[in-house]
Amino acid sequence: MNNLEGKIVAVTGGFGSLGLATAGVLAGRGARVALIGHGRQSDALPAPLDNACVVTGIDLTDAKSAQKGIDTIVQQMGGLHALVNVAGAFSWETIADGSVDTWQSMFDVNVKTALNASKAALAPLSAGEGGRIVNVGALAALKAGMGMGAYAASKSALIRLTEALAEELKDKGVTVNAVLPSIIDTAPNRRDMPDADFARWVKPEALGAVIAFLLSPDAQCITGAAIPVTGRV
Repeated sequence: MNNLEGKIVAVTGGFGSLGLATAGVLAGRGARVALIGHGRQSDALPAPLDNACVVTGIDLTDAKSAQKGIDTIVQQMGGLHALVNVAGAFSWETIADGSVDTWQSMFDVNVKTALNASKAALAPLSAGEGGRIVNVGALAALKAGMGMGAYAASKSALIRLTEALAEELKDKGVTVNAVLPSIIDTAPNRRDMPDADFARWVKPEALGAVIAFLLSPDAQCITGAAIPVTGRV
């Protein structure tokens, strides 16, 4: 098991299914977790996250708001060692029947959020040794299916962001990587695809374990990678 003892890790999209599951895995491995979200968390956090730092009301599509969120975490927790960009959204829409606005919204929520959060975190992540950024992309970034043009294009752009930032930060000891899950086994996905074989999908905790590895000292030599995490899809 990868040891993240004492590492301060910020998770964007922290109140969604994947954000909470990932944060729980990281906390279980010793990380001190901060959750960043746009809305307010209404339900009590699960046990592993009892002591998590919670930062709400942050619009990551706005650079100033993203900076406020990261600065709040650094001030309250005394620093920042890693950032996991989970925040994002999905939209199914054909090009023929869809709207150009959908492309803008997909780039806003899937690329701009990660860009703004990463820029805001650069100073604290570079302050010590072993800073980490992990972006949650999608397998669709490698090949778009019908109705997935805007989503796939935005996730492909996220890979390019990952690669460019990895190059910028390689001499500062900060690694930047992306994970590319297929279908994640969440309640919303089960509702949307009730006839699917859920056993073939990627469990959120399994994806969280891959992210935990990329945050660990064992992954110091991995940067600029886009790692498929596909289950049996």
